Amino acid sequence: MKYIGFILFTVLTNAAAQLMLKYGMVQLGPLSFASVNPILKILQIVFSPWVFLGLSTFVISMASHLYVLSKVELSFAYPFLSLAYVAVAAFAYVMFREDLNAFRIAGIGFICIGTVLIAQSGGSHAETTTPETVKTSELAR
Repeated sequence: MKYIGFILFTVLTNAAAQLMLKYGMVQLGPLSFASVNPILKILQIVFSPWVFLGLSTFVISMASHLYVLSKVELSFAYPFLSLAYVAVAAFAYVMFREDLNAFRIAGIGFICIGTVLIAQSGGSHAETTTPETVKTSELAR
């Protein structure tokens, strides 16, 4: 549980990156590769300010996630990323007026319940590392 802060930072930066990418793509308008060189269009997309900021935020999120993976079990850390969907759905509703119907709200509730259950399970490497797993990992090198 001591790495929850890093896990939540990963979740929030992941969600923020999604929102920035969406905002950037809305600013660019509908994509059309018909009249423009596709490589130039891709460069225009990647280097538009909000898309670039979103991609940069993804890099920060992934660096944080890699740190988390070095400290806790993957089966513990990875499900927390589903909380990014919760944040994205809520902010997309507010920022982009996206639909948040009863089925999505129920799904968000299930995601939250599942994440709470997983959080109760612990999940640091120190709790589960045995001499056998250390020997196996040394053999893999």
